[in-house]
Amino acid sequence: MTTTQIPGATGTAMTGAGLGPRFAHLLGATGLSNLSDGILQVGIPLLALTLTSSPLDLSLVAAAAGLPWLLLSLHVGVLVDRHDRSRLLALATSARVLVLLTATVGAATGALSLPLLVALVLAFGVAEVVADSSATAMIPSVVAADRLNAANSRLMGVQQVANAFLGGPAAGLLVALGAGWLFGVPAALCAATLLLVLRGLHGRVDHPVRPAAGDDVPPARPSARAEIGEGLRFLLGHRVVRPLLLGATVLNFASAGYFAVFPLWVVGPGSAVGLPAAMYGLLTAALAVGAVAGAVLSGRLGRRLAEMPVVRVCWTAQAALLVVPVLVPHVAVLVATAVLIGFTNMVGNVVTRSMRQRMIPRHLLGRVGGAGTLLGYGSIPLGALLGGVVGETLGLPVVLLGAAAISLAAVARVAVAVPQRLVTEADEAAAVA
Repeated sequence: MTTTQIPGATGTAMTGAGLGPRFAHLLGATGLSNLSDGILQVGIPLLALTLTSSPLDLSLVAAAAGLPWLLLSLHVGVLVDRHDRSRLLALATSARVLVLLTATVGAATGALSLPLLVALVLAFGVAEVVADSSATAMIPSVVAADRLNAANSRLMGVQQVANAFLGGPAAGLLVALGAGWLFGVPAALCAATLLLVLRGLHGRVDHPVRPAAGDDVPPARPSARAEIGEGLRFLLGHRVVRPLLLGATVLNFASAGYFAVFPLWVVGPGSAVGLPAAMYGLLTAALAVGAVAGAVLSGRLGRRLAEMPVVRVCWTAQAALLVVPVLVPHVAVLVATAVLIGFTNMVGNVVTRSMRQRMIPRHLLGRVGGAGTLLGYGSIPLGALLGGVVGETLGLPVVLLGAAAISLAAVARVAVAVPQRLVTEADEAAAVA
């Protein structure tokens, strides 16, 4: 496969031999930030269970986390393409620290309620949109094109280890200690993330520029609407990126509905599984074990196997495994299922992310990424709310089995729409451009 050097990139990080010090700082910041996220992702639903037993109320908390992606992704994409991405990452991380400190004070003073929890999750999500969009768009400026698979596998592996393997079990312990600990520890982790960003990335990452006016691009900066339209046109017109993102959108929608009510199916003496709340993090730890294995192997699989067959197998297995907790609601089976879901999810995500980063021009990464996250992440609150409504009216098994069926249908559509031949042609076109 033909690869091209990224314009303006220099230094050790841009060689095929290593990923360099800038990537090391990005990797460290990613690990600390995702450890914070992992604690909150597991701990907040457990905390919410102490405030409500309603599936609909619980789904509101999950929806609040995804709503900023739905409302802000497109405009944040323009922001990421217009401004220094390392500076945006630093500012968004600072905002995360402030939100978590506010939550810590609220918890310590006994002022925490379900409406306040939803508001805090919403505010944290706004900062997350900016931080994650900036960090993801920064990757091709930190490593060479021929090292994207290696970089993404390491980043996503660290994300999973921090999120699930470390963050999940830590969340159960912190919830037992008290809500103040649940928010205070992530606040400290985000503060450490900020220090890494300021030390190793701020002002040290090349900012991509628009093509020159001689390439038939107007010299003056267009409006935000025009720039959003440019990203949308690229996304909707691309024969590989479009169907992959649409398929991922449906998978995220179904998964959000599934996991919004999943704690009610698993946790507590009245649930189908009867798992104690303090042990819920073990499931996310099992997920991380599979994800780490997937991160280790995804680079090799991407080099040795055609990419679309790998994606089809991983996505199909991931969708089918959602049925298992309904059919066999036992802890040991759920742990094994979580390992397999973690593995297939990681391999599929590394391969598809690397494909998109190769095919999308650097100066469009923020906007196309914003359009993609509008679809992919924006579908999460909608799926979570629908899962809560269906669970409230028809029961939890309908939500879980319905999500599996929707996911399998989406995978079948992508399998037909994106043969490997299209991926090869798109790579060749990107190399020429």
